[in-house]
Amino acid sequence: MKPSVPRRQSLVVIGNGMAGMRTVEELLKLAPLLYDITVFGAEPHGNYNRILLSPLLAGDKQLGDIMLHDRQWYADHDITLHAGDAVEFIDRKRRYVRAKSGIEVFYDRLLIATGSTPFIIPVPGHTLPGVTAFRDLADVEAMQQAARAAGHAVVIGGGLLGLEAANGLQRQGMAVTVVHVMDSLMERQLDQPAAALLRQALEAKGLRFLLSTQTAEIVGERHVTAVRFKDGSEIPADLVVMTAGVRPNIALAQRAGIHCERAIVVDDTLQTYDPRIYAVGECVQHRSATFGLVAPIWDQARVCGAHLAQSNHRHYVQQATATKLKVTGVDLFSAGDFVGDGDSHDLVLRDPRRGVYKRLVLKDDCVVGAVLYGDVKDGPWYFDLIQKKTDISSLRNRLLFGQALCTASPS
Repeated sequence: MKPSVPRRQSLVVIGNGMAGMRTVEELLKLAPLLYDITVFGAEPHGNYNRILLSPLLAGDKQLGDIMLHDRQWYADHDITLHAGDAVEFIDRKRRYVRAKSGIEVFYDRLLIATGSTPFIIPVPGHTLPGVTAFRDLADVEAMQQAARAAGHAVVIGGGLLGLEAANGLQRQGMAVTVVHVMDSLMERQLDQPAAALLRQALEAKGLRFLLSTQTAEIVGERHVTAVRFKDGSEIPADLVVMTAGVRPNIALAQRAGIHCERAIVVDDTLQTYDPRIYAVGECVQHRSATFGLVAPIWDQARVCGAHLAQSNHRHYVQQATATKLKVTGVDLFSAGDFVGDGDSHDLVLRDPRRGVYKRLVLKDDCVVGAVLYGDVKDGPWYFDLIQKKTDISSLRNRLLFGQALCTASPS
């Protein structure tokens, strides 16, 4: 008589986005047969690269170009995918989840990767047709449809996402105004001189900007027709795109009694306070920090995948991150503390003819921050100096001219 083969454990993944599926990939590398895996996703697609929504909007890429895992991939890996069927209830005591369709699935381990949701400014008129976020494929489709009629788009938010939305809509034939409550663009990544250069470059391409401007109301009856501001002025709008930030999507976890603060609180193994439940990505809070960039989320996926695979005990350690961006053809790089304080000082290079600006923030003979505009090839080297706290006193006079000159052998 053959011994009975124990059933495989059940892993349920809530969220079919980049963070959850990267974690599943890491798990499959280490223990491909350990779990029966069931994935629930709110969107009716396979997993796609959300970072590439901007070139999709602009028409530089097609849907097939940005798909990471099509439905065949799930079938090939014996993963049950419920696309377009969001989980609405977690029963931690009986260990099952229930989706909107009514499907219930038992879990031994649960992975929450619900990401974040766009922050829609709750001004009067924010629910009118013609008002959209810029977060998923449905948003891109709505924006492209609006662009077919040309007209005027108002993008609320002057961060990276807002500028990419503005560029894409302009490429699709719309006149675009970007409204930003702060007095400079991309204030989280750029200092004011770099932001001013960026604004000039984008204005030369035809974009219009209203800075230090607060939205008071979105005007319209059956569809948006204008945006009104706190000073009483208004501009016409056939489309309004909200890119005023995101919030961790934690409502499901909160209803299940999982400990949350700003996001779902996890430890160094990406476990929540319930040891059977893990969380990764933009919905998590680790040591008071939340996350939006890809690099730390990929690190989380490696650690969480290894723990789910029961292969070793890696620990997630937050690393300093650098931001390398390409906004409408302009190269930007920022890292570390580019604001500085009373004990720091700056090295600055401006070359208006070449459209280059570099600023390095130094403290105690170390580079602590960097902002590069137009020429970013030395960004990774500066970032390495920041991470390693390298003494640059011997390089100080050449530092702005980059790695090649600083590491050249003396003749």
